[in-house]
Amino acid sequence: MKTKTIKQVVAFKASPHELYEMIMDSRQHAKFSGSAAKMSRKTGAAFTAYGGWIQGKNLKLIPDRLIVQEWRGKDWPKGHYSKAMFLFTKTKTGTKLTFGQTKVPMELYAHINKGWKSQYWDKMKATFGKKKPAKKKK
Repeated sequence: MKTKTIKQVVAFKASPHELYEMIMDSRQHAKFSGSAAKMSRKTGAAFTAYGGWIQGKNLKLIPDRLIVQEWRGKDWPKGHYSKAMFLFTKTKTGTKLTFGQTKVPMELYAHINKGWKSQYWDKMKATFGKKKPAKKKK
């Protein structure tokens, strides 16, 4: 099977901690995605997102810095997993997220590449935009 690698860099007006939590916390993940998520904070543990459509396993976790996961969609060839990596780098205005996903099936590449933007980054950014501003002290 032919595969491709996705590489994306996205800027967020949020801290690395906020982004890490949004992905790794089941409640927060479900909130931004609009679908059930069962995330785990343990290396080697399984997770699901988007109501079980996405499934995988945590390979390496460094809180607020790095997430590496084995990752697949329900419609992928049986037993085939990609590797997704999320690297969070603090910037002056928030966080730079460097994302990579290897071994994406060629026939699903365009859909998945676009899906990260529409189903993750755009929805996560919209969630940060909805946060209530901190009250100013008088």
